[in-house]
Amino acid sequence: MIGPEKRLGRGLSALFADAQGEAPSSPVGSTPRQVPTASLRPGRYQPRRRFDAEQMAALVESVRSQGVLQPILVRPAADAPGTYEIVAGERRWRAAQEAQLHEVPIVLRELTDGDALEIALVENVQREDLTPLEEAEGYRRLIEEFHHTQEELAHVVGKSRSHVANTMRLLTLPESVKALIEQGEISAGHARALLNLPDPAAAAREVVKRGFNVRQTESLAQRIAKTGAAVAKAAAGKDADTRALEDSLSLKLGLKVSINPKGQKGEMVLRYSSLSQLDDVILRLTRDS
Repeated sequence: MIGPEKRLGRGLSALFADAQGEAPSSPVGSTPRQVPTASLRPGRYQPRRRFDAEQMAALVESVRSQGVLQPILVRPAADAPGTYEIVAGERRWRAAQEAQLHEVPIVLRELTDGDALEIALVENVQREDLTPLEEAEGYRRLIEEFHHTQEELAHVVGKSRSHVANTMRLLTLPESVKALIEQGEISAGHARALLNLPDPAAAAREVVKRGFNVRQTESLAQRIAKTGAAVAKAAAGKDADTRALEDSLSLKLGLKVSINPKGQKGEMVLRYSSLSQLDDVILRLTRDS
């Protein structure tokens, strides 16, 4: 078992160094040894959900010609003697299966669930193998399930505390925006710029449609925020009769209506959320013409 003084942020290199220094007769923490490829299974705490097909194909060719050069870190499977749960190295194991290798090298360690998730997360973050949402989900699990603080996580992964906090905030985005991140349509930088908007999904669609970079997305978000603030300020200064008239017209037309008095003049703004809504109100206004 890894002691408290050895747990945080050590990485695989430190664990392998420990293994090299232990007696070969010890089954746990011993020097790397070969085991049947079929005796390994994916880890329950693997933060990675997607494996890039092109990168996997290149790794398979490498493993086929040179074998698995770096041992796979595993822990004993509690429910199946003689079976091992992968902590770090699942890509190598998958490539070995694809290359039809019968054995792979492992380093066996006794690790808690928290250790397993932490090590897998640290290694993937250091290698930049995770999508932003996979990284965020890994942070969330370490905080909620294993009671780490953001400060501890920042130390573990070698990032700033603000990076950890901002990455986790991506999990609050609508599912449609998360899908755009996973598909590579927008980056984490794009998504962070949209976090505080009232409708991040609509803004994200606009960003993709217009091919905005991160700086342009930040400018768009600032414009939307200023417009929203101006509307809110104007609404706060309206009298009760004006707001009642807005509500009545909105209900009758099925559209959001804003009335902005300017002395004896003013403007009335109709907001539609789809072209079908626009077609409907135009039909109503032109029906008797």
